[in-house]
Amino acid sequence: MPSSLPPIHAEFLRRACDAVARDGRLSALLIGGSYVHGCLDENSDLDFVIVVEEDSFAQVMAFRTVFADTLGELVSAFTGEHVGEPRLLICLFGPPLLHVDLKFVLPSDLDNQIERRTILFARNPEAIEKRVRNGSVAWPNRSSDWFEARAWIWLHYASTKLARGELYEAIGMLAFFREQVLGPLLHRRSGQNQRGVRRLEAMGLDGQARLAATIACHDAGSVRDAITAAIDCYLELRADDPPSKPTSGMPELLVDLIDRGEPSHAGAHRTREPESAA
Repeated sequence: MPSSLPPIHAEFLRRACDAVARDGRLSALLIGGSYVHGCLDENSDLDFVIVVEEDSFAQVMAFRTVFADTLGELVSAFTGEHVGEPRLLICLFGPPLLHVDLKFVLPSDLDNQIERRTILFARNPEAIEKRVRNGSVAWPNRSSDWFEARAWIWLHYASTKLARGELYEAIGMLAFFREQVLGPLLHRRSGQNQRGVRRLEAMGLDGQARLAATIACHDAGSVRDAITAAIDCYLELRADDPPSKPTSGMPELLVDLIDRGEPSHAGAHRTREPESAA
């Protein structure tokens, strides 16, 4: 728990506690994320878990945006289906702007948690504390076989988009690959939970700038170099805990594809050379 909070965060915590306490359908308010890891600063989000009485859950879920609007000036909000979490309401409040996640759960959901959260309010503190204390805590880390089954398909996708001249698409896939594969493996190497590319710089997990080499500009040669760097980086990190069955033919087949592929629009975006230079 942080020893002190930025004023905007402290004020929002107070309002959130008051709002949950006033609503009889809600039994507890918990917080996780940067708050419990001791790294909350003025740029941090607030990650709340709101425990809802079982007989009120459907009603609360139907009107959760209305509830969020009682917490402050709600700029915008949307639900979290895109991250596989429909119980999540992702909110932006302000001014001043503050990102707040509100996850609505049943008491039984506390039996399985991804982190040990702090209880900010509870109508029955003993029951909630017992549930939180006794619940299992496990971050959804991926296995080596999970990475191996996906890595070459995703890298192949980026390579075919390079060959077609769809550089924005290839660049987007490289960013996705860093988030889903390379970042988590760098966290794994340091013995941390696999949190994508979060706080890699602050934690010094990429001291050799491996990921920087996978960032491309809108240039075919740059994209090709970035894909190659992503392949090399994955192979190095994969060696920490090799998959049970490495993918046959990789990386040779993919490297051959990249070497043979010439983007059909590779020069379309480049500044034309003066004719006198020919």
